[in-house]
Amino acid sequence: SFSDSVKFSNRVAAGTGIEGSASNQLEGPYGIFVDVNLDLYVADCYNDRVQLFQSGESNGITVAGSTSRNPTIKLRLPRGIILDADKYLFILDSFNSRIIGSGLNGFRCLAGCYGRGSQSNQLSSPLSFSFDSYGNIFVTDQYNDRIQKFLLIKDSFGLSFNQPKFCSTATWNLTGITFANQSIVGLFPRDIFVSKNNTIYVANQENNTIVMWEEESVNATKIISGNFTIPMSLFVTSNGDIYIDDGQKNGRVQKWIAETNNFVTVMNVKSSCFGLFVDINDTLYCSMSKHHQVVKRSLNDPLMTSTRVAAGTGIEGSASNQLNSPHGIFVDVNLDLYVADCQNNRVQLFQSGESNGITVAGILTYHVTISLDCPTGITLDAEKYLFIVDQGNNRIVGSGVNGFRCLVGCYGRGSQSSELNNPFSFSFDHSGNMFVTDQSNHRIQKFQYVEESC
Repeated sequence: SFSDSVKFSNRVAAGTGIEGSASNQLEGPYGIFVDVNLDLYVADCYNDRVQLFQSGESNGITVAGSTSRNPTIKLRLPRGIILDADKYLFILDSFNSRIIGSGLNGFRCLAGCYGRGSQSNQLSSPLSFSFDSYGNIFVTDQYNDRIQKFLLIKDSFGLSFNQPKFCSTATWNLTGITFANQSIVGLFPRDIFVSKNNTIYVANQENNTIVMWEEESVNATKIISGNFTIPMSLFVTSNGDIYIDDGQKNGRVQKWIAETNNFVTVMNVKSSCFGLFVDINDTLYCSMSKHHQVVKRSLNDPLMTSTRVAAGTGIEGSASNQLNSPHGIFVDVNLDLYVADCQNNRVQLFQSGESNGITVAGILTYHVTISLDCPTGITLDAEKYLFIVDQGNNRIVGSGVNGFRCLVGCYGRGSQSSELNNPFSFSFDHSGNMFVTDQSNHRIQKFQYVEESC
């Protein structure tokens, strides 16, 4: 303490002085941060974690890193940490050459998200960072011998889709309401998207159109036509732009620009995209079922040839690095990719930068979760619980603190209001209601969230 007149009054704040990974040990600690409660945060570099030592405690709690109580984000040699005004954690993840930050939706990459390098959007073994009063980030970019400044974008990141927060006892009315029938959505409707403002988008394959219901309208308010054929999937960004699969005949993904009502090609593909997704870094993903692979391309890259492999070898198989007819995909704010691996009857998680997947649903998981039969659609809620279209079993299942359970379509295949027949995808509205493309019944079913169940 600066108030102590004795110069040699140093005391141990954290660590035993012997390297180790126990809760009271550290190995190569770097950056530290002490908040107003006198809680100490330590970038425990060689343990690949961030430890929180609450005031007066000698045992730390892992708040970031793969060994935390609730897995947060994978770190490699964290060396800097800062808390913002709301006590969200920002970490310099040195070996991964990036800055990551936490928030309501968990951790996500903020700067240096394109791998190690010397380009203006890359870092190479950064050592420390700091914010200015405007929220801009200054980083010591060690091996590039420079200081990089990353500007805060005032109207930045906001999810375009709904991720409600549900309690463990959440239920939905098992009797569905037909929101749209064949006369509106055509034969075998495949993909659906519900935006944050509750605008509903459905791909009509029969008429090669996108049908829209704006802001909870009961009747379709807009039909978008273009030079696309048999659209298998779509994705809508926060500004209302629509990404549309046009792979089967024309070998591309198109973007409909809401502001101009024009179409542009944004990705070249070898076949239909059974799932499309745009992550928080404006990277577009396409799930190519017939090629057993998920590919991606940064929309900020001017080169149309910059498509890379996100998951799968291109050869069907059930190994951890393989896929067999992948369908729906979901990318969280950590840039972790979830794939509905249909013909392997599982959901695979490919953590950011990893080519080997982890089975998080299906009988081949480390701990048996639930038996699936050709899952085709997936989404995560606000707490990262998984919801799956289990197509072969004609139902929607969801996970929670008590594991997986059937949510709707729990009475077998059929055409009754409580039944589904070959469902393909689904989406939540902002109230937690569920909209399902009931493919072989040629309709969209709405299952209402029962608020009283929580």
